Amino acid sequence: MKILQINSGHYRRGGADVVYLNTTELLRSKGHEVICFSMKDEKNLPDADETFFAESMDLRQASTLQKIKSVPAFVHNRDAAHKLEELLKQHQPDVAHIHLFLGKLTSSILPVLRKRKIPVIVTVHDYRLICPAYLFLDGQNKVCEKCKGGFYLNCTLKRCSEGSFFQSLILTADAYYRKYRINPVKYVDRFIFVSQFIQHKHQEFNAGYSDKSTLLYNFVPGLEKIAPVHTKGGYFLFYGRLSREKGVETLIQAAQEAGIPLKIVGTGSLSEKYKNSRFANIEFLGHRTGEDLWNLVKQASFVVVPSEWYENNPLTILEAYSLGKPVIGSAIGGIPEIIRDGHTGYLFPAGDEVALTTRLKQAAALSDEAYTHLSHQARQFANENFEPEKNYQTLIGIYQSVIHNYNLNQN
Repeated sequence: MKILQINSGHYRRGGADVVYLNTTELLRSKGHEVICFSMKDEKNLPDADETFFAESMDLRQASTLQKIKSVPAFVHNRDAAHKLEELLKQHQPDVAHIHLFLGKLTSSILPVLRKRKIPVIVTVHDYRLICPAYLFLDGQNKVCEKCKGGFYLNCTLKRCSEGSFFQSLILTADAYYRKYRINPVKYVDRFIFVSQFIQHKHQEFNAGYSDKSTLLYNFVPGLEKIAPVHTKGGYFLFYGRLSREKGVETLIQAAQEAGIPLKIVGTGSLSEKYKNSRFANIEFLGHRTGEDLWNLVKQASFVVVPSEWYENNPLTILEAYSLGKPVIGSAIGGIPEIIRDGHTGYLFPAGDEVALTTRLKQAAALSDEAYTHLSHQARQFANENFEPEKNYQTLIGIYQSVIHNYNLNQN
């Protein structure tokens, strides 16, 4: 099968990008021809078709004047549409599988695929299709669903994008453009959701998703080759983006109260706030990748995922389980679907510092025997739910179904 994989970045920037790259590698390992389409960036991995990648833009780093000039391209990227047209003159894929595209490649690519009669699948990694600022958080960092029903002006009124009026206004404009001009629900043949929660939330906001949705959890590449570590480690570990929605500040307060050793790995908008902080029991390690990060996970007792937004199917949990590490996570979004409370880890109410403190103390007090039992169950859960071969068989089944139905409709 010839498959076009599309994503706004061609490097390991975040969880969705990792899924895009992992999926590409998995499909190629099974003998499929995979063509990639993305945006140019100096961090990109090499690709045979990178000359067709669209020019990149980052409004967050731009001046006010540059931002104003870039607004049209943020909403409808003509260069991305043109470059995709050029790529498709060289290749005729059987199906297009899109990951992240809004705000970068934009919905401009959807009419191009329709014109070329290519069936389209989108994996939904966040809430951008129904929430302009994609996090379901307002400018005060509170869970917000006021845009339900398509009233996207609330994004601007509440300054949902990092408290910025201008950024929120651009996102609002983008949402209305998609609602009235290029509505992805009308252009996409199937949406793959990575958790039941995000699937139900989209269906709740727009019934149009109901007949086009499929659930498929993310997977862990090479899971069968990963040797788990079933013994207690020397610390608790957080790794990920240091930003408002990740609950890092709640975790820091709880860790201080519980007196447990905590290592924090990652960078983000909160890095500046804590770069000179000194805590007796908390260590900030900055950005870590590869074996360095993998070893930190192996030597931990628990991984903590204290998110305060509607998290979907966090790769952090999947990776922790693959190494036999139980997880303490907030009971929000898709997290409760993959943390079995008391079996593969522990849950606590999102943002509840007292409850998290209690869970940290409870986990620290576990006997070696109880910890080992929890560890084995975490790895077993990974084997049952995040195995690459199962993911591949389901994904290929989705591709075949969509192609078959598309051809029937064309005839």
